[in-house]
Amino acid sequence: MANTTIAAGPTFSLQHRRQVFGRVGVSTLRHQQGHTLFFTPAVPAIRRRFCPSIGIYQDRQSFSDGTFNSVMCSSSVEGADKVSTDQSRVLRLGNRGCKLIGCGSAVPSLNVSNDDLAKIVDTNDQWISVRTGIRNRRVLSGKDSLTDLAAEAARKALEMAEVDPDDVDLILLCSSTPEDLFGSASQVQRALGCKSNPLSFDITAACSGFMLGLVSAACYIRGGGFKNVLVIGADALSRYVDWTDRGTCILFGDAAGAVVVQACDIGEDGLFGFDLHSDGGGQRHLNALIKDNETDHAFGTNGSVIGFPPSNSSYSCIQMNGKEVFRFAVRVVPQSIEAALENAGLPRSKIDWLLLHQANQRILDAVATRLEVPPEHVISNLANYGNTSAASIPLALDEAVRSGKVQAGHVIAAAGFGAGLTWGSAILRWG
Repeated sequence: MANTTIAAGPTFSLQHRRQVFGRVGVSTLRHQQGHTLFFTPAVPAIRRRFCPSIGIYQDRQSFSDGTFNSVMCSSSVEGADKVSTDQSRVLRLGNRGCKLIGCGSAVPSLNVSNDDLAKIVDTNDQWISVRTGIRNRRVLSGKDSLTDLAAEAARKALEMAEVDPDDVDLILLCSSTPEDLFGSASQVQRALGCKSNPLSFDITAACSGFMLGLVSAACYIRGGGFKNVLVIGADALSRYVDWTDRGTCILFGDAAGAVVVQACDIGEDGLFGFDLHSDGGGQRHLNALIKDNETDHAFGTNGSVIGFPPSNSSYSCIQMNGKEVFRFAVRVVPQSIEAALENAGLPRSKIDWLLLHQANQRILDAVATRLEVPPEHVISNLANYGNTSAASIPLALDEAVRSGKVQAGHVIAAAGFGAGLTWGSAILRWG
């Protein structure tokens, strides 16, 4: 199969070994080992002067006594030598890898225990802990701000990575609960004092958000020439919980976690494979839908158009079918991790740590059993924080790294799952 150049529309799908590597979508293309797919990205500001072609290809390398596959990007650009450095960031491609070099986390000061919840709903510590593994959760209160939590986690990650805020090229805030309808990433950028004004935007994918942010960061580094990308998971689901519903209010807490993903030589690449999916048909099992607030129409009804002006809207509290979400998670998460391992060319035995979205201890145990991962190799801080949505994976990772449990060179199988329904996994190396 010869190299092929296609004009990329807004999206295209690239499939490898029956697993979707990335949703970018006009057509579905198969990518066989040793072949390269080229596409032309839309870069309006510089497209008139040259036309870059970005190649996505597989590179098989040795890993200890086994092997792994990497998905990488390279470029072939006509006229690139005539473009200034500032104009051609998109051209800085090639055999680039990415690695995780710093992490940080932050939680609110208010701790709400199971005994505290027993004072407002019909429940008790034993009932909650046996069914979920949760004993405490942190909740925003008073003048607490999710943006401040996200910025604090980001600062700690940058300090560990020894990266100055001015050297950050991109900030991805993975959150379903921003404090501005239009997103909070730019406010985090402002709080960090990034004088270079790096691109900052939100990613909304509920409890899978951090995994999508991590893979997105890798794509920006490998295919866009970025060097330092800050990926933050931050959520305050306590603001959308019905505190009279003991089935959901016991589960959720607020937190923020962050990692710094940095460009490196391909030989140091730390993201070996990934697998991402969504299924809108499962929305009925977990959602927080928009609802209209009842308001008096100032224009009256005489001669007005029915349904206009629209009423103000807000979001309902979280609605969840716990049994269906449990069945969904224990089915798709092991499959996704197996697919990511296959894409990486790694056996299960290479996994040092299993790091799952901290939703329910029973889910963690069930997935670990299906993957034959010993309990002592499963990272869990669920008992202390509950389900913190997009923050749960980076929060747990940060605690594991700072405690010395996760060390440089360790291979982690990470997976997120949640509303959408969405789910995804990645096989990565710390440090």
